[in-house]
Amino acid sequence: MDEVKVVVAHSERATLRVGDVFLKVDADQAHIDVEVEAMALAPVPTPEVLWRRPPVLAIAAVPGTALGRLGEPSTASPAAWAAAGAAIRKLHDAPLPPWTGRRRRNPDELAAELDGECELLVTNGVLPADLVTRNRQVAEAALRSWTPAFTHGDLQIDHVFVDGDEVTGIIDWSEAGRGDALFDLATLTLGHEEHVGDVIAGYGTDVDLDVIRAWWSLRSLLGVRWLVEHGFDAFAPGCEVDVLRSRM
Repeated sequence: MDEVKVVVAHSERATLRVGDVFLKVDADQAHIDVEVEAMALAPVPTPEVLWRRPPVLAIAAVPGTALGRLGEPSTASPAAWAAAGAAIRKLHDAPLPPWTGRRRRNPDELAAELDGECELLVTNGVLPADLVTRNRQVAEAALRSWTPAFTHGDLQIDHVFVDGDEVTGIIDWSEAGRGDALFDLATLTLGHEEHVGDVIAGYGTDVDLDVIRAWWSLRSLLGVRWLVEHGFDAFAPGCEVDVLRSRM
């Protein structure tokens, strides 16, 4: 019998692996609803849904290996990164999903959330004030109007699987919806700035690099405290705090 491996577990959700089956348990049924519908609509490779019995979703493992891991050098080829960019462009060009998605907030709402989080980071001594202030300045470029696209919403590097130079699957769609296309590109390349050019080459159109850098800062500022409180190490080499330091 295959052993049960805990892939991720915190107060919001848990993912277990048993052999080639992943069991996703989520306290919010809406997340599972979005994940199933998004995978059905997305014009890119996604996991096969095996069964669904709320609050559990069972999906099959996708072939290949993750494009990389945050905090570790990626061994994937430039062509694999470009293939990921091409797959993301295909998703962004697809018809919009019928739901808005949790990531859709207007610039004023996002700015208010960011300012509140920056204040907490400094007053609680999580990060030094100069680091927070500089990255808040960088993040300003992301606080603009944008044309909605079909976005993944949580396109971390280890959510994209490749086999050689081919994308074989994109996983974890619970944050999918109508969002900012550059947020997806920034999330994929967070901590892997050296591969931005490869991704953009595959994406096939000019993008505003200042906005991508802004999303790196914004996502990291909003994520550090949550990560620390949920047992993740945002201070590990190459992770969120190092991303913030790279803007200094």
